[in-house]
Amino acid sequence: MFDQEARLERLLARHRDAVVVEAAPGRRALVRRDQLLVAGPDAPAARDLVRRWYDSAHDEHGVTCLWLRSHAKVDVCEMASLLGGDGGSGGRHRRLNVSPNHLVCGQPMWWSGPADRPRPAAPVPAPRAGAPARRPVTVAVLDTGLAPHPWYEDTAWYAEHGAEAAEVLDADLDDELDSQAGHGTFIAGVVLRYAPSARLRAYRVIGGDGIGDELEVIRALARLAADGGADVVNLSIGCHTFDDRPSPLMARALAALGRGTAVVACAGNAATDRPFWPAALKQVISVGALGPGGDRAWFSNYGWWVDACAPGVDIASSFVRFDGPRPGPDDPDRFDGFALWSGTSFAAPAVAGRIAGLVASEGVGAAEAAGRLLDPAAHRTLPDLGVLITS
Repeated sequence: MFDQEARLERLLARHRDAVVVEAAPGRRALVRRDQLLVAGPDAPAARDLVRRWYDSAHDEHGVTCLWLRSHAKVDVCEMASLLGGDGGSGGRHRRLNVSPNHLVCGQPMWWSGPADRPRPAAPVPAPRAGAPARRPVTVAVLDTGLAPHPWYEDTAWYAEHGAEAAEVLDADLDDELDSQAGHGTFIAGVVLRYAPSARLRAYRVIGGDGIGDELEVIRALARLAADGGADVVNLSIGCHTFDDRPSPLMARALAALGRGTAVVACAGNAATDRPFWPAALKQVISVGALGPGGDRAWFSNYGWWVDACAPGVDIASSFVRFDGPRPGPDDPDRFDGFALWSGTSFAAPAVAGRIAGLVASEGVGAAEAAGRLLDPAAHRTLPDLGVLITS
């Protein structure tokens, strides 16, 4: 088990503008210091209300990022609560759509992402399509990007990706694979195992250390919508929010994709029932992880907000090629394109891939495919883990 506090210290050292907030004891969240996100229509009102502390702003994709003056030492969470307050109606309604810029994480063992480090694995047979697809299907993967791999590097859809979608393997130049590097490539392989004919669109929203932020995810969702959208979206990333409520900005960005898109997200790896976002949003399919015995994996989050569960321990999939500095007869840090990894991050794309596979094979829409797969009347369910997805 990793030392969570040491990991947090390294994260804060690498991301100098990040700060830990704790509105209630034991319920921490990470936000960007002095940054407030505001929905475009609410931006003029928000600027007027924060004019005493306002420094600059950036408008893009219907979201305004307000930078507050650092010397003013404004608590962005308190400010978000004030601007988004309900005007005395008991906390049920927001006045403005505003949120701190939460960090989203997909890193090992801390609030999200994989539950351990990837381990080199023997080659896995490439996914093979059976009967011809009845309709094309597109799956968007918002993650660390995509590295070339024999499973898909000759496809037309992979050729459409530019440098902005490429995996970054060693951003800190320490000759070791970054802790989250390869995460997006691994997830792409899991999707293709269940939907070999799928066309993937990769958007890099977190770095090789597994860290990004809410603004970057919202921008990627807007780019996806502008690119024509997708049948299925996989989000093996997420965060806890400072007030344990959903970010209205993230909810708006996902809603803009339309009801015809199935959005699947990992439930997180903190072994808690604390809502994890965006997985806990009503319009998102939240996926927990099963262990080898068919019960909840020890690391998986759980609760009323989890819709489905799938195997998430020692999953084998496509990975990057990388040879680190550690010596040894088995060369423990050499990866030749395949890995074993554990986490809700890898249970989620199994569900996303199955939905995409049904879209392709049955010729139905993603919403109908998701409804069939997650029908509790037709499938076994587990308490606080939702519908059991194993075949």
